[in-house]
Amino acid sequence: MSGIDRRLFVAGAGAALIGAVGKAATSGGSTSGTITLPFANGTRPLVSLPGKREMILLTSRPPQLETPFSVFNDGLLTPNDAFFVRYHLSGLPTDIDPRRFRLAIGGHVEKPLQIGLESLRRDFPVSEIVAVNQCSGNSRGFVTPRVAGGQLGNGAMGNARWQGVALKHLLAKAGVRAGAAQVTFNGLDNPPADGIADFVKALDIDHALDGEVMVAFAMNGEELPFLNGYPLRLVVPGFFGTYWVKHLHEINVVDAEFDGYWMKTAYRIPDNDCRCAEPGIKPDKTVPIARFNVRSFLTSHQDGAAIGAGRTTELRGIAFSGGDPVKRVLVSPDNGQNWQEAKLGEYLGRYSFREWKLGMTLAKGRHALRVRAETQGGETQPMEPRWQPSGYMRNVVETINVEAL
Repeated sequence: MSGIDRRLFVAGAGAALIGAVGKAATSGGSTSGTITLPFANGTRPLVSLPGKREMILLTSRPPQLETPFSVFNDGLLTPNDAFFVRYHLSGLPTDIDPRRFRLAIGGHVEKPLQIGLESLRRDFPVSEIVAVNQCSGNSRGFVTPRVAGGQLGNGAMGNARWQGVALKHLLAKAGVRAGAAQVTFNGLDNPPADGIADFVKALDIDHALDGEVMVAFAMNGEELPFLNGYPLRLVVPGFFGTYWVKHLHEINVVDAEFDGYWMKTAYRIPDNDCRCAEPGIKPDKTVPIARFNVRSFLTSHQDGAAIGAGRTTELRGIAFSGGDPVKRVLVSPDNGQNWQEAKLGEYLGRYSFREWKLGMTLAKGRHALRVRAETQGGETQPMEPRWQPSGYMRNVVETINVEAL
C-alpha cells in the first residue's frame, strides 16, 4: 500500500472509529475493566480504541481519553498510541481524503491560499520541536472544592516531537496585510446542533509569527493519529491544549480582536498574579488562558508504594513549564520540611518534559515525598493549591506517600 493510499485508509477509518468509541463505552470494550482515580467518583472504564492502547475513558461523545500515569515513567516522549485525546465537539470528521484536503489561509492577507498536504511538505521549510501538550483542566478531579468540567487525573498531557511547517512561513506566503491583529484557527470537527459555537481559537499576530507556532503533520516520526488531529493540527508550544486545534483546515488573519465564544467566554482565567480566586467568588476580571505554569511529578513510585528502608532508592520523575526552562527540581522526604536537589536529565528543549532523578535513603516508616520545580526565571510551584472556578492550571507541589519497610 502506497503512502497516500495508506493515509486515505487511515482517514477513512474515522467513521468506524467514532462508532468504536460508543461501543467500547457501552459494552466494556477494555482488557482490564476499570481504574479508580484517587478522588471522589474517580472510577473510569479502560478502553482500547483504534490507534490507541488501553486508556482511561472520560466521555465517549465527544471522545476524551486520559493517559494512564504510568506511561510517563517510560520515557520523555509520550507514544502516539498513549497520547491523551480531548475534543469539545462531537461532530468529528468521518471522511478525510488526503488527496483532496486543502488548508485554507485567508482573511486579512494579500493572497488567499489553498494548500494541499503534498505541497505543505514539499514547498515550505519543515521543522521539528519537542513540546508538551497539556489540557487546561489536567488534574481537575483533585480540585477542592469541586468544580464543573471533566474530572481528570494527571494524565491529560503528553510530550511529543512535532514535525511540520512554522506558521510564519505560511502567513508570509499569503502576505499579511497592515493592521492585522490576530489569527484564527478552525478544525473539521463541527457542532452537533444549531446554537452550539464552532470551536475556533485565536492567537495575537506577533505570537503567530514567532516561528515556533507550527502547523504539524507528524508526531514522533509518524503521521498524526486520527484522534490527535489527522491530517494537520496546530502546535502552540508552551500554551495549553485549547489552542492546539485538531484537524486544522482553516486559518484566517483578522484585523480586530476575535470575539468568538471559545475566546471571549470559555477558557478564561482570573486576571491577577496568581490566576486564582476564593472558592465561591466570581473573579472581577478574566483573560483568556495562555501559557502553562511550572509543574513536576514523581513518576517512579505510586502513592502507597513500599520501598526498602535503609538503602538508597532511585526516585525519578518529570518537570516542565510554559517555556521558561526548568532550573532545578527539589524533593522533600518529610512533607516539605527539608529538601534535596535532584539531578536533571536530557534536555530536549524548553517546551519538553525534563527528567529528574534522585537517590534517597529513607528510614523505616511512612514518608510524604514532595516534588517542587523552579524555572530559570524564578517561577516555583505553590505549596498549597490555588483555586479557580474552572479548575484550570493546577500545579500544586505533588505529594506521594511511601512506606519504607
